[in-house]
Amino acid sequence: MKKNVLLVLQMLMFISFSFAQKDEVINTMSFNIRYDNPEDGKQNWHHRKENVVRMINFYDLDIIGMQEVLINQLDYLEENLRQYKTIGVGREDGKKKGEFSPIFYRDDRFKEIKSGTFWLNETPEKISKGWDAALERIVTWALLLDKTTRKQFIFMNTHFDHRGKQARIESAKLLKEKSNKLAGGLPLILTGDFNLVPESQGIKTLIEPDGKNTIINSSSVATLSYGPHWTTCGFDNRPFENRRVIDYIFVRNIKKVNKYAVFAEMLNDMYLSDHCPVFAQIEL
Repeated sequence: MKKNVLLVLQMLMFISFSFAQKDEVINTMSFNIRYDNPEDGKQNWHHRKENVVRMINFYDLDIIGMQEVLINQLDYLEENLRQYKTIGVGREDGKKKGEFSPIFYRDDRFKEIKSGTFWLNETPEKISKGWDAALERIVTWALLLDKTTRKQFIFMNTHFDHRGKQARIESAKLLKEKSNKLAGGLPLILTGDFNLVPESQGIKTLIEPDGKNTIINSSSVATLSYGPHWTTCGFDNRPFENRRVIDYIFVRNIKKVNKYAVFAEMLNDMYLSDHCPVFAQIEL
């Protein structure tokens, strides 16, 4: 009898510990879903969208920073991922025009305290292109409260310009400055398609040591890692050595990155996107 009681107590302690552990971690993702381009043929969004939803549900994600999301894609995702609330605006008018860089967060776990958008340019509160950028570029941010742990943190999501070399460097400087002001001493999670390889000046600028404000690439500190050493595939069969890392999850003032992965997944010959989803499991 005593053995049975002891066994039950041990099982209850194990279950309690497991739940406590799950409450402590945040499963987050950065994912450029590829805008709805009719010229993509069999890889068009309308052929991929169901798999994207299935993938997100399968990995039981808490927060996702997406890029290249047009309003019709946002509408579809909101309709089919109802466990999430979304934050974000279209980059061309601050409303619905142009690509969004939205944040999806689980409504049952997090509470939005405040949020906003700024543009990557010389006047961040105004809509315009910055420096030598080809397009308007934005950062979506949110101050969130974890309802379970009562911890607050800042989540930021962005998409740097694909052409402007100076714009990417200046965007990194601006993003670092804004993250310091918005987050202060709070934990920071930063996702995005930066259109920059790790060795670039822009990424070096972003992660340059800055005391307690140093931003860290989650892939460099993760306990466990999985997946290829590239994040973009381009809907083609280019050699692996020609593929690059340009999508990231950065962190600051967090306890630990348990896991980091790049999911290079296909269903038969159907890609999820021309970019791979990037995953990190983070402890605040």
